[in-house]
Amino acid sequence: MTKSVQDYVEGKSEEIANLTQRDSFRRDFLGNVAHELKTPLFTVQGYILTLLEGAANDKEIRDKYLERANKGVERLTSIVKDLDMIGRLETEGMKMNIQTFNIIELIQSVFDLFEMKAKKRNITLRFNRIYEFPYLVKGDVERIEQVLINLIVNSIKYGRVGGVTTVSVEPYNKNKFIVKINDNGEGIKQEHLSRLFERFYRVDQSRSREQGGSGLGLSIVKHIIEAHNETILLKSVHGEGSEFSFTLEKAMK
Repeated sequence: MTKSVQDYVEGKSEEIANLTQRDSFRRDFLGNVAHELKTPLFTVQGYILTLLEGAANDKEIRDKYLERANKGVERLTSIVKDLDMIGRLETEGMKMNIQTFNIIELIQSVFDLFEMKAKKRNITLRFNRIYEFPYLVKGDVERIEQVLINLIVNSIKYGRVGGVTTVSVEPYNKNKFIVKINDNGEGIKQEHLSRLFERFYRVDQSRSREQGGSGLGLSIVKHIIEAHNETILLKSVHGEGSEFSFTLEKAMK
């Protein structure tokens, strides 16, 4: 009887602790969402109110304020889209369309997509070497493209002006490749590394918001890679740069 009561009490204590933790997590999440939405909303509202109060009569000011308001709307759209995606990932899981594809070709297509964005910061996107043959992997090509986009765009945003983003594909073991995205930017301090994949976690709040984005990109990346039953890794030295890497299953010939 004593053991049964003790087991019951321990079970209930654990249940209460889990509920408390989930409630705290919910409050933090809602607070983060409100905080992320508030800045672009107030920005857009401020520009529109200024235009309504008479600034719209000046063409130069009107065009400038409409452009800035549009950037705020784009930021809001990005946040809402990422919130929708991460909500679906965590409640419904992720339906994977597994197929064989050439990871080198996919990386090159992402390079091409963001070539102009990289040029604006004078950043070079390149492979570590010439890949003469395809590297065939198995995965959901659209999801892996999203992973590459998030990681390469991050390397452009936070890389050093005039720097380099280098991508390599290497054997990880006999069944897997590892894809590495390296930059020679400012790097990340050690105390931030363990939390970087958390939703809304930002190393530098002001600089991150200035660069845009939803604060959910790395969390989405982690979900996608783990849905493939693969591993994502991060190495960084503050002042020298960062390396994000993830594994993918080889497609057997």
